[in-house]
Amino acid sequence: MAEEDVVPKTFRALVESADRKFARVRDLPSYGRAQGQHYFQKVFKAYMRLWKYQQEHRPELVKAGLNRWEIGEIAGRIGQLYFGQYMRTSEARFLVEAYIFYEAILKRRYFEGCGVKDLRVRFKELRFYARFLLVSLILNRTEMVKVVVEKLRALIDDCKANFRETNFKEWKLVEQEILRFINIDTTFTIPSSRPFRYCAMLNCHPNSVPYVARFHAKKVLKFRDAILMSYHRNEVKFAELTLDVYRMLQCLEWEPSGSFYQKHPAEPKENGVAVDYSGASGLIDMNLAADMTDPALPPNPRKAILYRPSLTHLIAVSYKSC
Repeated sequence: MAEEDVVPKTFRALVESADRKFARVRDLPSYGRAQGQHYFQKVFKAYMRLWKYQQEHRPELVKAGLNRWEIGEIAGRIGQLYFGQYMRTSEARFLVEAYIFYEAILKRRYFEGCGVKDLRVRFKELRFYARFLLVSLILNRTEMVKVVVEKLRALIDDCKANFRETNFKEWKLVEQEILRFINIDTTFTIPSSRPFRYCAMLNCHPNSVPYVARFHAKKVLKFRDAILMSYHRNEVKFAELTLDVYRMLQCLEWEPSGSFYQKHPAEPKENGVAVDYSGASGLIDMNLAADMTDPALPPNPRKAILYRPSLTHLIAVSYKSC
């Protein structure tokens, strides 16, 4: 084997291995305690190894034909894994990590600039925007949500113009859902509104309230699990996250950090000039969440989110959540 072939072949082998492991955990339910946890550890390890390898051998891989959207897809899978872990554990650090990876994909324009005739890549980009919107919604990153909505709308219009034989009705419905969601939710319409999450910057710690402290001294109660669901028809929702469940979810969590309550601009600038992330940089800080979450805060209760479940499904979730 020629020396210049070793790096791309090793990279492809790592991609195939990581994808196989990802397929085993992708459809696991997001409820229940320690559901398939050993599989997730293997998948994370595989993708972290893959990510590090493409960082260390970027020039050789680009020379061998590596596309920028392939880098974005790897980062997107890692973000998807982190979000899945958040849904299973309700730990804010996983949600923050997912946001970090999705935001990096957007800012570095990994999917932008791909050939318009590659429908497969266009669908990958559409799914990326939809996933990033969900993460940004839950984190209350209102400015980023608006930026991504515009990106999604522009991409759908572009796809409809360039792939006339393909029906994008489902994606148009996704666009309509998110627009309706942000138009009705007061978090998006009232910039000064307080977050639903309990925020250490704005609220006192529960144990400092006298009657809570007295009760806590006698009997320790911990809120560990919750099942959030909705049955109403024609609800305001995005994907399977209805507006009422979205608000309940946040009322049962601590704000990840004070920095996330501040409304940062979505597009970064340096010396008044927008930063160009379209270069070949593949560096994404994978330890930022350690600085964005407060270890002194109590853990969030686990939450199973169900959309119009059947009775048997509800009983199964209740049983596995115990």
